[in-house]
Amino acid sequence: MTTAHLASKTPDLGPMPVWDLSDLYSAPDAPELTQDLARAERSAQAIKEQCQGKLAEIAKDGDKLGTVIKSYEDLSDLMGKLASYAGLYYYANQADPDRAKFYGDTNEALTRIGTDLIFFELELNQIDEAVLAAAVKAPKLAKYAPWLDDLRREKPYQLEERLERLFTEKGQTSRGAFSRLFNETMTTLRFPVEGEAEPLTLEPTLNLLSHSDGARRKAGAEALAKVFGENVRLFTLITNTLAKDKEISDRWRGFKDVADSRHLANRVEAPVVDALVASVRAAYPRLSHRYYVMKARWLGMEKLNHWDRNAPLPDKPERIFTWQEAEHTVLAAYGQFAPEMAATAKEFFDKGWIDAPVRAGKAQGAFSASTVPSVHPYVLMNYQGKPRDVMTLAHELGHGVHQMLAREQGALLAPTPLTLAETASVFGEMLTFRALLADTKDLREKKAMIAGKVEDMLNTVVRQIAFYSFERKVHEARRKGELTSEQINQFWLDVQTESLGPAIDFKPGYEVFWTYIPHFINSPFYVYAYAFGDCLVNSLYGLYQEAHPGFVQKYFDLLKAGGSKHHSELLAPFGLDARDPEFWNKGLRVIEGMIDELEAMEKAA
Repeated sequence: MTTAHLASKTPDLGPMPVWDLSDLYSAPDAPELTQDLARAERSAQAIKEQCQGKLAEIAKDGDKLGTVIKSYEDLSDLMGKLASYAGLYYYANQADPDRAKFYGDTNEALTRIGTDLIFFELELNQIDEAVLAAAVKAPKLAKYAPWLDDLRREKPYQLEERLERLFTEKGQTSRGAFSRLFNETMTTLRFPVEGEAEPLTLEPTLNLLSHSDGARRKAGAEALAKVFGENVRLFTLITNTLAKDKEISDRWRGFKDVADSRHLANRVEAPVVDALVASVRAAYPRLSHRYYVMKARWLGMEKLNHWDRNAPLPDKPERIFTWQEAEHTVLAAYGQFAPEMAATAKEFFDKGWIDAPVRAGKAQGAFSASTVPSVHPYVLMNYQGKPRDVMTLAHELGHGVHQMLAREQGALLAPTPLTLAETASVFGEMLTFRALLADTKDLREKKAMIAGKVEDMLNTVVRQIAFYSFERKVHEARRKGELTSEQINQFWLDVQTESLGPAIDFKPGYEVFWTYIPHFINSPFYVYAYAFGDCLVNSLYGLYQEAHPGFVQKYFDLLKAGGSKHHSELLAPFGLDARDPEFWNKGLRVIEGMIDELEAMEKAA
């Protein structure tokens, strides 16, 4: 790794890639896109004519049913390709009305096509168990057995076809519309930060919260609080509407608990999640509470203001990594683990699969879009050169590698439940962190790196479980009636106080910081998957360090499985069981051990 540059106000990060979406489509008005939409419509009609009301009869011949499902899978891939292009084209500049229109029109067209196929999975679930059990022995159907098993889990919560069609179509004007309103609002907000010549977009403003200058952190926090506060009524309306929308859906489908639908989608049992949440909450005092007391001491403060929580350590300037340095760092770390992993990740850099620079209108945060098995994933980032950005790159490339390896499963089985989807990403982060740490000789710098990793893990485990607790409070209370902004603000402060501890001083304005978290809007109860993944990876990485027999091969087998196996089946070769609370405690002890190490370094100084 080359020597990283010291931070400056406007660091030169070097040339950064902008993704090339032509592997999907060359342009929104490309003839092939129009042709594929028409082809998708024809294919859906053909499946409908061939199969509607006939699947029970077709199922008597397993190979014939396998051929039919293959046609359905091919159509799923095609529709996913169209949806992926529309989404990625829009996310590149959400402020562009033409892109927004294209995104909306494409989704409408795909919803219309998909509505004609609602019968398919419903009818599959009506096939007699004995008939299906005999059918899956046929070679062409056997491949889809895990997918059919997953469908069976959905059966108790499915409605009759007319209602399913209604829910799907109305989704455009309910959840879909309010999610889009949130995303576009966040994209267009501008934050007047004291000391900045022009108002900033969300990402650079949030980035100020980890600035080395306390005055800059405060200015960023105050700008965020002001603008969020001015818009809190809108975000309260969106939150109320979507929570009610979910309650209606859950009630009609028969889900009892507010998070049951997410657990089902994640293919994880509620007791497993409950064990995770209980273990993390019990560990708050040993983890976040203890760490932030120590950090306040490092910064010479009795308490940390909420904007100081992610401040860099005072005795060492934070390093800035050019894009080239970030690329080298991540690929070297991946390659040390397995050359195959590095080779797969390198394709993202070489082939235009990453969109890295910050720019107005671009979607906030970072993600890896799996797209479809017939193409390849794309990664979006808002890269600003901080060590955390390098970790984010490693994280999203972990997703990308996972998605590439799982492609062989096909469109129906490649998608991985969220709980396991975070495994490769967090593992990629850990590999990168350990490589950077091993390359660091300066003790102050090493301390800063360990502290940074602890903070990332606290943000991933403690903060995400607090987010989950917040969501539960909001959705449970919404079942009793509409919520005021003040109620939601209080829920937020309650969970933040519990999780972060007495060393954090939440100044006025922090109560509205719930407003900008996109997961609450776009993927309710998604957040626990991060904690699940982090604790899981801590356990896996421990086995890797212990030279667990055949670890690398077992790890690749886990990734290549995609969504074809349950998490219990995938973890069994490693001797791990997520139902055991000790499993979670083992992962939490990794974080605790790093905090112990920091305390020891402090005493030795």
